[in-house]
Amino acid sequence: MQLKQLLLGLCVLLGMTTGAWAQKYPDRPIKWIVPYPPAGTTDVLARIVAQPLSEVLGQQVIVENRPGGGNNIGTEAVIKAAPDGYTMLLVNPANGINATLYKNLPFNFIRDIAPVAGLVRTPNVMVVPPSFPANNVAEFLAYCKNNVSKINMASSGSGTSVHMSGELFKSMTSCNMLHVPYKGAGPALVDLMGNQVQVLFDNLPSSAGHIKSGKLKALAVTSANREPSLPNVPTVGETVPGYEATAWFGVGMPKGTPRDIINRMNAAINKVMSEPKVRERLAELGGVPITGTPDDFGKIIQAETDKWAKVVKFAGATAE
Repeated sequence: MQLKQLLLGLCVLLGMTTGAWAQKYPDRPIKWIVPYPPAGTTDVLARIVAQPLSEVLGQQVIVENRPGGGNNIGTEAVIKAAPDGYTMLLVNPANGINATLYKNLPFNFIRDIAPVAGLVRTPNVMVVPPSFPANNVAEFLAYCKNNVSKINMASSGSGTSVHMSGELFKSMTSCNMLHVPYKGAGPALVDLMGNQVQVLFDNLPSSAGHIKSGKLKALAVTSANREPSLPNVPTVGETVPGYEATAWFGVGMPKGTPRDIINRMNAAINKVMSEPKVRERLAELGGVPITGTPDDFGKIIQAETDKWAKVVKFAGATAE
């Protein structure tokens, strides 16, 4: 009887301690790891959200770029971090794609990350330099047919939605393009505007400004429907029936992070995503907010992982 009472008391004490911890959370700055360099979509999104999120939480949310390894270096850093709520990951399509693209990852993303909240969905956009001799997808395919092996397809890294959107295009059109991976959208865009590579299926947020300024030419968006911020740009599917690909983003923490803390962060993120200024800024970049519970975001991660596994296998793509 005494042992049962002792165990019961210990459980109550632990519960009180966890609850008190969650009530104090956060009591110091939070590190938000973006597994890509500055200027790409993941970085842009994190910085749009970080400031208002800092205001809601009452503690600074510090964006830290950890590029490399096709998104895996930054992801692994979060997975190995203490599960105390002070390290977050900018979850992105590569986290779902890499589960199949890489054969020997040192982690299992679905098992080792705790979903916190969704942020946004965006289309990708097929962009080329202004001087490229094609103004739409049909003309691009004609050029590809007549210039075999002369098109270099840039990406923000192996396993990104940018990469796989291009691989899906290749598999559905038989257009032969050489994949050239970069360590993020920023450097890929620099070389694209410098005519070092010929095409990029970029996340819309990082290319939107360059399209509007005339530094890049948009041939099509990868979503099923046209993008309101680019109403005159057709979808790839209008020329290649059945083609569709979108990018999705959210927040994760290390497995084992207390649920009270995850719920606190989820509520804070959902509040930020409901703010008119944030929604307006995201809409300008083609983003549609994703709101819901941590479990809702977990279902998105699972569904996207399953979807892109089929694309990776169909395309025969590999990063190792």
